[in-house]
Amino acid sequence: MTLNLDFLSLPLLGASALIFISVLVGVFSKRVGFSFLLAFLVTGMLAGVDGPGGWEFNDYRLSFWVGNIALVVILLDGGLRTDYPRFRTGLKPALVLASLGVLLTTGFTAVAAVYLLKLSWTSALLLGAIVGSTDAAAVFSLLKTSGVQLNERVATTLEIESGMNDPMAVYLTLTLIGLASVTSTGRGVASELSFDAIVWSLLAQFGWGALLGIGIGRVFALVLPRIHQLEESGAVIALLLTMAGLTTFALTTWVGGAGFLAVYLLGIVLNRRAPAIVKLALSALDGYAWLSQAVMFVLLGLLVTPSEIEGFAWPALGVAAVLMFVARPLAVGLCLAPLRFKPKEILYIAWVGLRGAVPIVLAIFPFMANLPEARLIFNVAFVVVLTSLLLQGSTIGWFAHRMDVVLPDQNDTPAVRAVFGDFALQANTRVADLCDFYGLQQPADADLCVDAWLTNAIMRPVVVGDQVALDRAELSVRTMSDGVVTGIGLKLPSEKIEGKS
Repeated sequence: MTLNLDFLSLPLLGASALIFISVLVGVFSKRVGFSFLLAFLVTGMLAGVDGPGGWEFNDYRLSFWVGNIALVVILLDGGLRTDYPRFRTGLKPALVLASLGVLLTTGFTAVAAVYLLKLSWTSALLLGAIVGSTDAAAVFSLLKTSGVQLNERVATTLEIESGMNDPMAVYLTLTLIGLASVTSTGRGVASELSFDAIVWSLLAQFGWGALLGIGIGRVFALVLPRIHQLEESGAVIALLLTMAGLTTFALTTWVGGAGFLAVYLLGIVLNRRAPAIVKLALSALDGYAWLSQAVMFVLLGLLVTPSEIEGFAWPALGVAAVLMFVARPLAVGLCLAPLRFKPKEILYIAWVGLRGAVPIVLAIFPFMANLPEARLIFNVAFVVVLTSLLLQGSTIGWFAHRMDVVLPDQNDTPAVRAVFGDFALQANTRVADLCDFYGLQQPADADLCVDAWLTNAIMRPVVVGDQVALDRAELSVRTMSDGVVTGIGLKLPSEKIEGKS
């Protein structure tokens, strides 16, 4: 009698072939402007119950497991690639967006859900919380493959926001599920949903997440050099880092903290304290991250039943439109305008509020809580994600150029001159001397050096590409080192350039 291994070979054949096809489709779809992630998601849908594949898959628990593990790997990879000086630049605006921004987006989106989907306010707020945060997998992946180099303030704000807003989204989702359960069943403990309990739980989530992420990162950074002396292979280091990330996530979640926040901070701390060793592992980690994204998005695509969406497709698209064109821009504008972001920077950050795996993973929570509207919420969340990847994900590069948030390639001399001007100055040049030489009107604080004058004029952390008008000329930050301005660009009116030539 021969042992039948079909139970192993057939599922493995189907899963591996599906991932292979999705990656292949992603390679070709990228050429026409669509993201890899969209290709993974659509491949899963086509293999699903309503597609040509006809594969019936509804294992939400497995999807939840895979989704969380994949997000840990992706967030760890993103944290390990975030330099500490860049982290400091984007931390303040990202924190505001990751907290107040998620709350505002949730509320604005809930209004649309009430009127378009006829949901109760509790369910509408739950849907808003599920789709209210940007997705780290989508942001990290699409910014990396967009082909443009964003200015540091915009790029770091987007990256750090996506790495830090998951705790707020998870917290809001769980709180609203608790409220919905009490409302629908009449059972529950009201004291658990009191204002004091909610605030304390939120502080505990962020507190434990920050404490364990930073603490474990510092301890592991002390051990890494000793490990590297015994094992120089970057692949082994990558495996150790990944297991450290999963351990940190599990421990933080177990004690009631924000596991995703802890993992992201773990990566940042390790990159700051052991950058040379971390660099050895990045190539292997990049492979882990891509595999995680492929498996996660294909699996989530399999969960969807498109035929169920037909009856409310237009209202769901309406919710997606309100989120992209009203809720997110309003929330970002209210959060970033007081921080002196330029209008075009605000518009771009609002547009790159990408939705991806996190909303779909969060949309599994209502199923696990047996909420009556769980299926509707899941399907609407999927429509939002699909629309976001299709419209926002495919226009990241194009819109960056339209909003002037792109830095030029240093090898492209005409582009460099167009952005920074024809003249390069030392940062310690006195403004008064500069004005006298080029015949410009002196400002009140002309005794300052150009770098200090620019910093005072900008009134926020300075990044490469920042520009300030000086009479009819334009000064720009051309180069920086460790957060300090080292080179200035000067753009003069055409008649000035002709006079000096």
